[in-house]
Amino acid sequence: MGWKQFFTPVDSLDALQAKQFIEQQPADSVTVLDVRQPAEYETGHIAGAKLIPLPELQGRMDEIDKDKQTIVYCAIGGRSRVAAQMLAGNNFQKVFNLSGGFKAWQGNAAVGPEDQGLTLFSGHESAEEILVVAYSLEKGLHEFYLRMLPLAKGKPVAELFRKLAAIEVIHQNRILEEYRRITGTSVKAAQFDQKVAGPAMEGGLSTEQYIERAGANLDQPADVISLAMAIEAQALDLYQRAADSRTDPDGQRILRQIAREEQEHLKQLGELFNQI
Repeated sequence: MGWKQFFTPVDSLDALQAKQFIEQQPADSVTVLDVRQPAEYETGHIAGAKLIPLPELQGRMDEIDKDKQTIVYCAIGGRSRVAAQMLAGNNFQKVFNLSGGFKAWQGNAAVGPEDQGLTLFSGHESAEEILVVAYSLEKGLHEFYLRMLPLAKGKPVAELFRKLAAIEVIHQNRILEEYRRITGTSVKAAQFDQKVAGPAMEGGLSTEQYIERAGANLDQPADVISLAMAIEAQALDLYQRAADSRTDPDGQRILRQIAREEQEHLKQLGELFNQI
């Protein structure tokens, strides 16, 4: 192991700068690298982050694209600075250390182990099958928002749930259009619905699990949008992890495109939050 890698200078981003940087880039153009331990990652991580614990990094650098910009983080910034210097010393093009680490992070986060939800994407599905699963996830979230309507306390919250449900329908329609393009068919939405399995949820959790997480206190628009942002972050995380786990270009392309759309959803929700 060469000592040069530990003396290579790297730039740092604070939490706000990192959040803005990630939001301004396509979801698949930046590697967000988590160098903590698996138990830390499971408790909470930046949506879409790749986990390589610091002790394993030297032997796993070939899993990271050297030509992409890389943001490295740990709990508070110490381990990630070492990791960032290691990457820079091994000819990674542009590496940033997240100062303050995950403790300082103010952006969207996901929870769960690396393989959460990946049973939905085994890696052997065709492009058409990926789109069917993605449509199912969007449909599950649409149904979730509709199921929350009777629990809404007050008209503003109920209207917000309706608006969020309508957004999911738009995403379902985009997935259906991609399915039509790939298959060269003009399948109707009602016919496509018959291909879709039961109500799964975005991020690999069930409708009931999200309702349980939501609790009974969603009586304020800010709470509703915060829940929606948490779900979309979980979905972004799932699609990016699924894309990273595949070796077929078509599957990667479709999953990364859906991840970019989830990233755009998060931006829309942030704008909606600022309006209330």
